[in-house]
Amino acid sequence: MAGGWAKDGAEQEQMESTLDDAVRRARSQLPSGDSLEACEECGGTIPEARRKAIPGVRLCVACQAEQDKAQSAFSGYNRRGSKDSQLR
Repeated sequence: MAGGWAKDGAEQEQMESTLDDAVRRARSQLPSGDSLEACEECGGTIPEARRKAIPGVRLCVACQAEQDKAQSAFSGYNRRGSKDSQLR
C-alpha cells in the first residue's frame, strides 16, 4: 500500500530498482580477460589457485581486500533522503 502521492506498489518498484542497480554495479566490477601472474598494485605473485578461481584477476588477496574495504565505505545510495525522493 502506497501513501501520499506515490502509486500502489511504488515501494516494491523502488526496492527492485535498488536491487537491480546493485547487481548491475557488482557485475560491472567483475574482472575479465586473462589473469595476471603479478599483482597490479604491489607486484606480488598471485597464486595459481586464485587465478583459476577468478578468471581475469588483477590483484593479490591482500590488495583486493584493501580495495574492497575502500569500496564498502561508499554504497552509492542516499539512504537519508526522503522516501519520495528515492522513488523512481
